[in-house]
Amino acid sequence: PEVVAKEKEIYREQLASMDKPQAVKEKIIEGKLEKYYQDVCLLEQAFIKDPSKNISAIIDNEIAKLGENIVLKRFVRYQLGE
Repeated sequence: PEVVAKEKEIYREQLASMDKPQAVKEKIIEGKLEKYYQDVCLLEQAFIKDPSKNISAIIDNEIAKLGENIVLKRFVRYQLGE
């Protein structure tokens, strides 16, 4: 929650100079938060073999196919370059 609040504050500061209604600014902030979640939340990230699907959708698909519950216990993170 603290990280999300910090991100919202950053986005609010970025949008402060825009001459738009507050409701529009809030919609923009929500869109930016969705993009943020896709970048930092594992289950929201795109599947590397099929970027049109996220990890959560792949897990749900495998649960349906196998008829067994799948729980993500650990993962490995690779990073290319800096």
